[in-house]
Amino acid sequence: MAETTMTHTSQMEPRPAGWRGIAADWASDQRAFKNVSWGKAMMWIFLLSDTFIFGCFLLSYMTARISTRVPWPNPSEVFALRIGGSEIPLILIAIMTFVLISSSGTMAMAVNFGYRRDRRKTAILMLLTAALGATFVGMQAFEWTKLITEGVRPWGNPWGAAQFGSCFFMITGFHGTHVTIGVIFLIIVARKVWRGDFDTGRPGYFTSRRGRYENVEIMGLYWHFVDLVWVFIFAFFYLW
Repeated sequence: MAETTMTHTSQMEPRPAGWRGIAADWASDQRAFKNVSWGKAMMWIFLLSDTFIFGCFLLSYMTARISTRVPWPNPSEVFALRIGGSEIPLILIAIMTFVLISSSGTMAMAVNFGYRRDRRKTAILMLLTAALGATFVGMQAFEWTKLITEGVRPWGNPWGAAQFGSCFFMITGFHGTHVTIGVIFLIIVARKVWRGDFDTGRPGYFTSRRGRYENVEIMGLYWHFVDLVWVFIFAFFYLW
């Protein structure tokens, strides 16, 4: 029997080269997807599709900015705030970025304590993350109000290229919607953690299985994605 096995192993066909070989490796590995939960796999698929959407938005923005012959508004002037009698460029955007990046840290700690089954710290950190996200959305609403008051519309603005308004409201509005949805779900999951639903297996949304703290990690995946997208928006829209 051993000789048959050795003969069979020695006569195995060599792995194909290039992409065909990579495909063959993934197709033959039965463990590649069996150890991934349904919820985590679906979240990764959703984030992948959302990456394409945000990528198309940013590519459209860059195309519009490069192709227009009308001068593009200077972000340092458009997004400046008057504080103490002087104009400070991008001060609000810098604070918004700091708040959102800080929320990634609190979310990562929440996931860590979630897998340690520390309900209190996990819930508090998730609520703190939600508070930072709500603060970000509030500052974004202030930014929108300021620009609308100054005459920015999807079809024009007083500083130059008309495409600026449509790009701004589309990109930041879509991202702000994602942050708002994330805040709502963070509060929902934090409430379930605080009540002990993940320990008792209480029937309900996200809590059909006992001890399934993985949902905290799934929320973390979504939140880190939202923060990462903002880094690209900050770089391409506000700094370029």
